[in-house]
Amino acid sequence: MLDGLALFGSSIARFGEPMTLLHIAVASFLGLVIGALPGLTATMGVALLTTLTLKLPPDLAILVLICTYVGAIYGGSRSAILLNIPGTPANAAACLDGYALARQGLAGRAMGISTTGSVMGTLIGIFFLALFTPVLGEIALKFGAYEFFWLAVFGVIISGNLTGDDPLKGWLVGFLGLFVASIGQDAIHAYERFSFGNRDLAGGFQLIPALVGAFGFAEVLSVLSEKVARPAIHAVDSYLPRIRDVLRYWRTVIRSGLIGTFIGIVPGVGEDVASWSSYAAARRASKEADKFGKGSVEGLMAAETGDNACVPGAIIPVLALAVPGSAPAAVLMAAMIIHGVQPGPLIMVQNPQFVYDVVAMMMYATLGILVFGLVMVRPLIKILQVPRDVIMPIVFVLCVIGAFAIAQRLFDIWTMLGFGVVGYILRRFNYPMAPFVLGIVLGDLLDKNLRRGLVISDGDLTPFFVRPISALMFAVCLITILLAIPAVNDWARQAWARVRTS
Repeated sequence: MLDGLALFGSSIARFGEPMTLLHIAVASFLGLVIGALPGLTATMGVALLTTLTLKLPPDLAILVLICTYVGAIYGGSRSAILLNIPGTPANAAACLDGYALARQGLAGRAMGISTTGSVMGTLIGIFFLALFTPVLGEIALKFGAYEFFWLAVFGVIISGNLTGDDPLKGWLVGFLGLFVASIGQDAIHAYERFSFGNRDLAGGFQLIPALVGAFGFAEVLSVLSEKVARPAIHAVDSYLPRIRDVLRYWRTVIRSGLIGTFIGIVPGVGEDVASWSSYAAARRASKEADKFGKGSVEGLMAAETGDNACVPGAIIPVLALAVPGSAPAAVLMAAMIIHGVQPGPLIMVQNPQFVYDVVAMMMYATLGILVFGLVMVRPLIKILQVPRDVIMPIVFVLCVIGAFAIAQRLFDIWTMLGFGVVGYILRRFNYPMAPFVLGIVLGDLLDKNLRRGLVISDGDLTPFFVRPISALMFAVCLITILLAIPAVNDWARQAWARVRTS
């Protein structure tokens, strides 16, 4: 415990230097703008900025990306409140009561509530990030090739099951991501797979161009294909947070923070599920449930606390297991690997300082959104009035530059464009993108550990199912799949109802 506090203290002091604080300010502001502008998601923002931080020292680069991530999830509430358009999918629940408050002439108060909930939710998530990551890392040290194989499978299955309306679509896209990750030379013997004699394909698809295409260019195509009239922005009253809102709804804040954090830990679920789950739980427990959707302060507080608590929650499995908890966390994990940091079970042994560095980074990111949330309200309103037709070409140029900057290969630009078109087509048919991202990120983990396990067991599949942790994880994967089948799910609900009434 004392060692952890010492490491955390040294991280806080190291990131308190003037130039580092300047990077924090710029990154937090960029994240807030990215989140506030409809069509620019947190995932796309982190992916684009990853390409722009390649020349920075690893700690500073990751700090910039974390500030961008936190700022984007927070910033999406601005357009949700003022325009009834969520800046990111995580802020969809904030539209229900935030926009209703704005129409009542309370837009400023709504933004103050959003700021308060976001800061409190992030702080709750940071507490569990510092508490759970070392513990989960120690448990994960017992994992071998067999357990890591099932962990990768579980990540894809759970993301497909809980993202979108049709689990089958999520699983199909997730396994498409696994297939994409297998193209090129394998990681053990460098044997070429699915390259068809093409030298570029033999090198495989680089992660960042694929992600920039799937989220950045696909978003550009989606936004430009939909002509949307510029909505009117409501006037803003006083936007300073009110202490009595926190004191009155402290139970809602704590409940939503816990829900958001633990949903973040589940691989592939993400901030949008955390926001809706927190909102639903607050409505069930509220004495003012009839106000929800009509301008409820409690509802807006719950939604914004939940989605922001999910951010540090999603980083916990990244650090401890090398399995991202959300799509932006998947890109962040890829950035860590690019910058020479290898997250996973050995991180508490090889680089324990980095875990507390991330905790300190989250603290500074929280400070960033608090400051900019109070002083940048009116300038952000001007930014929201910029037409999409002006913003999207700029985003496209950044996508091209970002894809090319990593290895200076023209093939990476074609990769970005190809994945962008594929991502756009998948979105048009309501296929979720988060499982696709996790499939690409987890493909290498699954492939290597499947083959290592088979080598160790001399081709015998039995250890994948009989070792205690492997058997448990296989059972969890199987139950997850079965519960996604409507008939099984209905039977389980009825059985649980009978157990509760008996």
